[in-house]
Amino acid sequence: MISGMATETVRLEQTTEREGPGSEPVLAGVAALVTVVLWASAFVGIRAAGEDVSPGALALGRLLIGSVILGLLLLARREGRPSPRALPGIVVCGLLWFAGYNIALNAAEQRVDAGTAAMIVNIGPLVLALFAGVILGEGFPRTLLLGCGVALAGVTVIALATSDVSDSSRTGVLLCLVAACAYAGGVVAQKFVLRRVSALQTTFLCCLVGAIACLPFGPALADDVGAASRESIIWTVYLGALPTALAFTTWAYALARTSAGRLGATTYLVPPISVLLAWAFLGETPPELALLGGALCLIGVALSRRT
Repeated sequence: MISGMATETVRLEQTTEREGPGSEPVLAGVAALVTVVLWASAFVGIRAAGEDVSPGALALGRLLIGSVILGLLLLARREGRPSPRALPGIVVCGLLWFAGYNIALNAAEQRVDAGTAAMIVNIGPLVLALFAGVILGEGFPRTLLLGCGVALAGVTVIALATSDVSDSSRTGVLLCLVAACAYAGGVVAQKFVLRRVSALQTTFLCCLVGAIACLPFGPALADDVGAASRESIIWTVYLGALPTALAFTTWAYALARTSAGRLGATTYLVPPISVLLAWAFLGETPPELALLGGALCLIGVALSRRT
């Protein structure tokens, strides 16, 4: 699997060089699509593995597996050292997105179903558009504030849909919002890094920073894995190999070739795919009112990206 991923990465970059700049938007679109599908499946994997593995331990296990795979890919590519000027951004991205986002989302999915979590976290692109407009100078469409209002209304509806279930569900909603903000901040930091460092190297270093930050959960990981079912272990390995190692690399490849706000908007395909996968693999669907709230979130994000 590792050698195959390395071959595909090399082939992707060789094809870009051979076909010229005109091919980059197409390849970036393909990379973004791969990312969206794998990230949608991650919501299902986190929900399934979370039955036996605690949030911090699951984050550490996923990041360790991803770091090993990405490190082997880097050795195969023989890339040089990253620019020292990129290190602060790598640390920020690793702490916010790879560590903070994963822990918050893992904890959230122990309280809400996979589809609901995907819908709430999906306001991340909207937060990203705000961050990108301020920090990256990508500008503010006039519909951005309207989109914000609609998306926040959607989150409110989801919160109401789960409010009569338990306090745990409401906490899950809040944790999803924390994850969305961590995602947005991490992407902005990553955009700066990608100006100096390759997509593969950026993903590896950020993943490694996240894994180091999660090392305090090492004892919990050892205990959880020792008592976990085979299915939970398989899901944990899957999360590290595909939604982390592969999907974060294809995301970084696409992000280096398009604006952060525009690429972030592609992730509003994640919730409907996640809902379908959660129904197929876990037999769960969000409450009907939550589906309405999720639709409002998607509409809000779409409005925020209109030009």
